[in-house]
Amino acid sequence: MTTADFDRHGRTHRLELTDQSVREWDATVLDAGADEGIVLDRSAFYPGGGGQPPDEGVLLWGGVRTRIVGVRKGDDLALLPHEDDPIPPVGTSVRGALEDARRTALMRTHSALHLLGGVVFRDFGALITGSNMNPLEGRLDFNLDTLPEGFRDRITEAANTEVAADRAIEVRVLPRAEAFALPDIIRTATNLVPADVEVVRLVDITGLDVQADAGTHVASTRSIGEIEIAKVENKGRGFRRVRVRLRPEQAG
Repeated sequence: MTTADFDRHGRTHRLELTDQSVREWDATVLDAGADEGIVLDRSAFYPGGGGQPPDEGVLLWGGVRTRIVGVRKGDDLALLPHEDDPIPPVGTSVRGALEDARRTALMRTHSALHLLGGVVFRDFGALITGSNMNPLEGRLDFNLDTLPEGFRDRITEAANTEVAADRAIEVRVLPRAEAFALPDIIRTATNLVPADVEVVRLVDITGLDVQADAGTHVASTRSIGEIEIAKVENKGRGFRRVRVRLRPEQAG
């Protein structure tokens, strides 16, 4: 794989990897079946990964609507239709459309977790040992042996200072060797980038955090909105869990 074709999975051109603002697009059905799923030549459905759930939405074709409730990753990306909906035949031209509110909430949440990870690494030197998210809420686990005094208040203030700073969040791709020559692009205790990945996609919160990541993100930290640290939990020696919540309305 080269940087020119990193945005392909099997026969599908993955639009969301280069343009996270895409919500609607035209495509052609390459394969289709109730059990196998629907393979498109072009898709902006994020298939899930890195703790971020897959997108949901619809395919519109011939006056029919097929709801997409998930994505299966294999040799191709197979969109999973709702069990009650019809399947477009191979060769059909379709209009894909994401559920905008869900995608936008997940973008804000994923960016909030990157921002929080950057703040905790910068201020406390801790690495991430686990993560998960749903729309507008998520959690990060850190390898902190002890909880610093005032930790919750300190990271709340620091995180929201970075939100207000309106730092740009940019995406770029580099050959593996060039990417891993950059300092601290892996903020997890274990390197989760598979050894056979030749091209690395980087998400860069300018001046704060650069991480190898395939997820979707907002364009700047201000778009995340206010970050609430809902809870800090002690999950055992050297294991602290930080739970995050965001407001439903997006910051202006």
